Amino acid sequence: MSRMMVKTAALTAVLAMVSALSATSVSAQDVAIRNAKLVIGDGSAPIDGGTVVVRGGKIVAAGAHVAVPAGVTVVNAAGAWVTPGIVAAFSRVGLVEVDAVDGTNDRGASRSRFSAGLDISPALNPMGSPVAVNRAAGVTRAIVAPSESSNIFAGQGAVVDLGDDMDMVTRPRALQFISFGEAGSSKAGGSRAATFLLFREQLLAARSYARNPASLAEWSNGAMIQRADADALVAVIDGKVPLFVRVDRASDILNVLKLRSDFPALKLVLVGVTEGWLVARELAAGKVPVIVSPLTDLPGNFERLGATQSNAGRLAAAGVAVSVGVFDDDDAHKMGYTTQYAGNLVALNRIAGASGLSWDQAFAAISSIPAKAVGMDGQIGSLQAGRVGDVVMWDNDPLELGSRPTMVWIDGKKQSLVTRQGRLRDRYITPSEGALPKAYVH
Repeated sequence: MSRMMVKTAALTAVLAMVSALSATSVSAQDVAIRNAKLVIGDGSAPIDGGTVVVRGGKIVAAGAHVAVPAGVTVVNAAGAWVTPGIVAAFSRVGLVEVDAVDGTNDRGASRSRFSAGLDISPALNPMGSPVAVNRAAGVTRAIVAPSESSNIFAGQGAVVDLGDDMDMVTRPRALQFISFGEAGSSKAGGSRAATFLLFREQLLAARSYARNPASLAEWSNGAMIQRADADALVAVIDGKVPLFVRVDRASDILNVLKLRSDFPALKLVLVGVTEGWLVARELAAGKVPVIVSPLTDLPGNFERLGATQSNAGRLAAAGVAVSVGVFDDDDAHKMGYTTQYAGNLVALNRIAGASGLSWDQAFAAISSIPAKAVGMDGQIGSLQAGRVGDVVMWDNDPLELGSRPTMVWIDGKKQSLVTRQGRLRDRYITPSEGALPKAYVH
């Protein structure tokens, strides 16, 4: 067979697969899930014998005494746990297929002359295998951030859904991401002083642009800031787009909070916050939400000397809104770790001297609280009326390590839980000999 024929056959196969996916795309169901151990996701306790009703892709009612409308499909949960879909508070899902293969890795644009203006939305791949893997783990929405650019500003992230279709973006340009601390200083010239100065200068340049956008002379390749970057930063200055800040050291956290003295409308969301417990009162007073990784509990470098597994519990006890995220730990593929991390915080309460979260707090930390951090708690993250119909049924307590979803709905559409990894497992779990050598058994 000629090379051209091989390429044509391969293209035909790909088109057939895409056509099949389109043909099997399902529409939103009107469904009532009853007799469930129902978790609303807003920090309230689970409800035994609860019911949730989804119509037109939206939650219309959820609680203990909810009437089931006529004409809807009824699913008897038989006492199983039913929750809102998990909201991955910080991820790169959809941006990476294979980390080591550059052609499948769109985390960041370190060689681009643009920074804050970069928008990840066109780079997202809804057909990537990590999307299906995370969906099968109960993750229905994700807050996706870029990882780096040539500047301290990494670019504009998005809120996405993990539905089995080609329409992945829920909200484009939903956040701006920046790194301070060691990562930021390496981009700014080698010191924290340079990082904070560069931050202020670029926001001041963006403010100047906003006041006089017709002035084009300063927007050159060698300028302090490019026009696309200025456009993006104006939305941050005005508080229209939240600024997600990666920062770990306690002193850096305090200096980030002080930035609001110059730019009072900044909507800060702090990511990492390893030493946050040391400045928990200041974070609570500033009403600044944080996203933490509970497994960051060792002093891996000099800006994490105060690391402790009790960080999340101490922050929450001080009144800080705490989300649990997956970062520094395969943030493109393993959003499903989120439930394990939250469960670890519940178990931490059983250790003398340690601080964790209650079960209700822990589940909210992976559902409604991250939704609120990105300004979308009115749309996603809970089973309250009016939210999207993202619902998950589990075979056990969702915060227990061995629990898995048995059914998932996104926007009211029942989703496939089949993954490539699962199909490979099923294919080779009972190998048998055939005409080919054992290495080629299929």
